[in-house]
Amino acid sequence: MFNYQDILNTEPFSLSQKDKNELLCSCLKELTEFHYKNCESYKKILDILNIDFEDLTAVEKIPFIPVRLFKEYELSSIKKDDIFKTMTSSGTSGQAVSKIFLDKETAANQQKTLVKIVSSFTGAARMPMLIIDSPSVIKNRLMFSARGAGILGFSIFGADRTYALDDNMNIDISAIEAFLERHKGQKILLFGFTFMIWQYFYKELKKLNHKIDLSNGILIHGGGWKKLVNEAVSKEDFKKSLNEVCGLKSVHDYYGMVEQTGCVYMECEHGHLHASVFSDVITRRTKDFSLCEKGEKGIIQVVSLLPKSYPGHSLLTEDEGIILGEDDCPCGRKGKYFEIKGRIKNAEIRGCSDTYERR
Repeated sequence: MFNYQDILNTEPFSLSQKDKNELLCSCLKELTEFHYKNCESYKKILDILNIDFEDLTAVEKIPFIPVRLFKEYELSSIKKDDIFKTMTSSGTSGQAVSKIFLDKETAANQQKTLVKIVSSFTGAARMPMLIIDSPSVIKNRLMFSARGAGILGFSIFGADRTYALDDNMNIDISAIEAFLERHKGQKILLFGFTFMIWQYFYKELKKLNHKIDLSNGILIHGGGWKKLVNEAVSKEDFKKSLNEVCGLKSVHDYYGMVEQTGCVYMECEHGHLHASVFSDVITRRTKDFSLCEKGEKGIIQVVSLLPKSYPGHSLLTEDEGIILGEDDCPCGRKGKYFEIKGRIKNAEIRGCSDTYERR
């Protein structure tokens, strides 16, 4: 099996797509063989598909499984005694949730990878951190939801971590102002899920007509856009509105999922999502899963070198997107860059910020 620690020494956006494909293909083939030997359910799937391992000569040929399978089956390639952490996706009431089983090695690699990717955008130094969520979301440390995992994962970049919302999801103006007073003139990091920020932070600040100064802030946000789309809020509206109420100028969306935690796709200053050397995106046509051309909308497939404790290294998502280009984004980062266009028709609403319901 390849040594992931050696790969971690590579800068996240330093390889051309050609060089990256060679690395990914070799490692993903090894992961496919590993999970075939160690996960009985995954073996059955590949046997039904009649996969020929000798034919896995390109990233696009690595077999994928639907991400929804993690809602329906407990897929694991490790012994029960080796399960260090179980992560779950967030879902609305009555929805099944994905269960992702991690051993210590996979969990550690997820955190190291997240650090490598995000710090290439924010810098290596820790910043005072304002979390636009409630502290109650991370209280169960053994069973991590996607929201809790996101907050805990990104918390490694922060110091003096402060929550902007109380346990009842009400904005805590006094806590925010005390935080800003403590760190006056400093660069600060903000993190939250897209809809939570819009609904419980932006809207409340606007309603209260209360101005706060976050002009020194860098906001990283993720999670679904579905409810914002329903409110006719575009990415441009989202950024402009936040700038109006709190002076935020630096706003980075990211795309990621609990089934491939650690390998996030960060939005650059030109509004493009980027695939790092540790993962990649492929788009496929809905009618036959054939490969899309550049600029053609299709179902997003994600591959990642991280999932060793469960067979999540090649997944067909329920999202649609477009690959915009590779190696030539104006930001200078190499590899593919893309945009997400939304959920495929009739797919369940994903969890995280989209499906929070005030109780």
